[in-house]
Amino acid sequence: MKWLTSFLVFCRMIKQNKILLVDDHTIIRTGLKVYIKTHLQFHDIEEANSCANAMKLLHGNNFTHLILDIILSDGSSLEIMPNIIALYPALRILVYSMQPEKIYSRVLKKYNINHYIEKSLDEAGFSQKLNTFFNNYEYIPKQKQTDTDSPFSKLSPREMEILFYILRGQSTKEIADTLNLKMTSVSTMKKIIFNKTSTSTLKDLLDLATLYNVNY
Repeated sequence: MKWLTSFLVFCRMIKQNKILLVDDHTIIRTGLKVYIKTHLQFHDIEEANSCANAMKLLHGNNFTHLILDIILSDGSSLEIMPNIIALYPALRILVYSMQPEKIYSRVLKKYNINHYIEKSLDEAGFSQKLNTFFNNYEYIPKQKQTDTDSPFSKLSPREMEILFYILRGQSTKEIADTLNLKMTSVSTMKKIIFNKTSTSTLKDLLDLATLYNVNY
């Protein structure tokens, strides 16, 4: 009766899965929830629309899986990623974003996040990656991405956070206040960003972001 024991264990695993969806677009959250409930039979799902709301819901709720976008209504989820990893080390995380995977995958791997789905991916690819995530398999890209894929791939996690606000037109002081950093630190990192991307003006940086489909 090994098959029955395995089946019962599998059923218990399904019941134990608790999922948090974080996206600032209601239609995206609704679509994900319907798909997960219909195709994967996971029904314990909650939603958040911002970084702050996500951190609030994560506290004390024992989520097993987190699916979140990078750009949210109150900032970039890269800002809260270190806290999430530190506070909830067993939480499995998947990034579901319009941002190009080849640009952000290197940054996210620094947080041991290997599951990434671009919102533009076709249904077959989406289904495969989502199943890989929920079945606790490690996702292995068909083709290894290299740092030469994009100039933005050279940026560190903190530099990617600052890039997000630069592209939104925020000043050095505004960025420093938002990220609780010294203005000198932000100024230094801005210079590094321009240097790594071989740009010299905000317009150049915006044009480069458009070229590589980096949204903000």
